Amino acid sequence: MSALPQSIDETQAMLTGVDYVCSRSLAVVVFLSLKLGRPLFLEGEAGVGKTEIAKALAAGLGRRLIRLQCYEGLDAGSAVYEWNFAAQMVAIRTAEASVDKRELRSELFSDEFLIRRPLLEAMQPQTGGAPVLLIDELDRTDEPFEAFLLEALSDFQVTIPELGTVRAAEPPIVILTSNRTREVHDALKRRCLYHWVDYPNFEREMAIISARAPEAQETLSREVVAFVQKLRTEDLFKKPGVAETIDWAKCLVALDVIELSPQVIADTLGAILKYQDDIQKIEGSEAKRLLEEARAELAPV
Repeated sequence: MSALPQSIDETQAMLTGVDYVCSRSLAVVVFLSLKLGRPLFLEGEAGVGKTEIAKALAAGLGRRLIRLQCYEGLDAGSAVYEWNFAAQMVAIRTAEASVDKRELRSELFSDEFLIRRPLLEAMQPQTGGAPVLLIDELDRTDEPFEAFLLEALSDFQVTIPELGTVRAAEPPIVILTSNRTREVHDALKRRCLYHWVDYPNFEREMAIISARAPEAQETLSREVVAFVQKLRTEDLFKKPGVAETIDWAKCLVALDVIELSPQVIADTLGAILKYQDDIQKIEGSEAKRLLEEARAELAPV
């Protein structure tokens, strides 16, 4: 376990040390979140690195990462705990003939039959210090679950009717993400520090490629980043994120490509565009035009 960073520069250096290249503004809000013990709410397009920041924090701090992947219909029970009904039934059949019913009930609702889901697990003491709790894609859940999180994130406690209230001895480091498919309620945002994660500029995306796909030659990386950045200016259904840029660079390296060409782009567009309409719109003459524009803007190496 590493100590929490004591400055913005230390925060940025810690994240860089685990190959997460972040902007100064993101480092500021991460540092404040750690220093003040406040949840950090990150919004932005898919693939810009919101989830990765939680992984990087866990790796940089040497803490456990606990992830709650949100989805429509997620309720507090699924996020906090469940009882192992199958094991309870076996215990009932084994013991019902010889054990007092009140004693049996107390045994059935004990820690032995409790299945901890992410929120409860994050409030348990952990070897190495408080874990990093990632509540990913919160915008996929329903409003009642948001309301439940208000208490969980304010007091860092949850209630299990059969056992009582469980409070975290050391609050977890909480990262919430949203792709903004819908607005998250203001009441939840007020309990968090907020940051919008945007697409990186050319220099930072180059640094990301250098860290995450170091096998790519610089000339190829520059063309890849410049082309993707031009692509993001187009009217697409889904613009490529940083994750797609990294994937594309790795695909090109696997194909022994040393520079882009319209044919190479056409062959590998599926690595950066995930909708057929977008691919049809870009392949062919549009890819050639974007590549020429990207190369024209590249400064000499």
